[in-house]
Amino acid sequence: MPRTPPSHTCTASGVRWKTVGREILLHLIDLLVTSYNRDPVITRLLNNTRIHIMPTMNPDGFEATKVPDCYYTRGRYNKNGEDLNRNFPDAFEKNNASLQPETQAVMDWIRNETFVLSANLHGGALVASYTFDNGNSVTGSLTGYSRSPDDDVFIHLAKTYSFNHASMHKGMGCDNRQTFPQGITNGYSWYQLEGGMQDYNYVWGQCFEITLELSCCKYPPADQLAKFWRDNKAALIEYMKQVHLGVKGRVTDKNGNPIPNAIVEAEGRPHVCPYRTNAHGEYFLLLLPGTYVINATVPGFKSMLETVEIPDNTGNFSALKHDFSFSEVSFGARAASCPQIPLYQELERASSPAVKPALHLMGLLTVMLLIFK
Repeated sequence: MPRTPPSHTCTASGVRWKTVGREILLHLIDLLVTSYNRDPVITRLLNNTRIHIMPTMNPDGFEATKVPDCYYTRGRYNKNGEDLNRNFPDAFEKNNASLQPETQAVMDWIRNETFVLSANLHGGALVASYTFDNGNSVTGSLTGYSRSPDDDVFIHLAKTYSFNHASMHKGMGCDNRQTFPQGITNGYSWYQLEGGMQDYNYVWGQCFEITLELSCCKYPPADQLAKFWRDNKAALIEYMKQVHLGVKGRVTDKNGNPIPNAIVEAEGRPHVCPYRTNAHGEYFLLLLPGTYVINATVPGFKSMLETVEIPDNTGNFSALKHDFSFSEVSFGARAASCPQIPLYQELERASSPAVKPALHLMGLLTVMLLIFK
């Protein structure tokens, strides 16, 4: 069967002041559709990538803010007065916010697609921010930095955008009080955020998302919007090419049929919610060039471990292809999903030295059962 190209998403300003992000994404749509079969880079990008663009996640907020103002915050909330970028399930603590229709629609979208790379466009600063936005002792938050298992990849993605932007890489920030070296920051290091879309996408969507703060002024005058597009055009294209980092492939049974829900991960990068194959038996792992051991597991059968050498194939618009075939398997893995509970909170509790050994083991077993059920 034909392979599915990796998917990239762009969401305008996620939830907040959408003017700049919305305008930039409308320009991006125009560039993609008018440059196909004219520009070789755009043509190859579109031929090898599924690109989803949502110019506005919070139309209520956009409509609520009519007068250009750099600091006015009415556009932050939807009609119900909820901040949608504090509204997603959180991997570190229970989010008690009432789930909004917009949030549920995006969660359904993420669940029904195989997104690999994403960007969420915001305003109010000039920086590329990457996961985690929240954290605990398991992710090193006591040091002021909440590190994901793929921290090196996230730093690369943030720098890719920053250094292809007209000025973000200079790290000047919006005033003398706040600077961002190389124009990037770990989200938690900047400020702690509960219920963000960025962390949700990474933990439960198997999608690497960064947040792009693109303007110091949240709602600038209309005559400045064209410059924002020029400043971001090259960065957007180069960032989308990064969806072809790493390795991709299919997991099949002895008859060549796809095995959905097989776990495929790189050793040393365990995700609290294991990354699994989609309905077509396909997997996508964003990894920097190097040597990795890839572990493919069909629950109930012996894992397959294979070493791969990953080149930088972003310029060729195709990640390294590496398939797994389970000769002893003749049926697909059962449907599996991670519960949308604070998984890292459970891990922190289980690893606490104050917990008795028996309770420690029970906590670990509970997490494993929740993940693999």
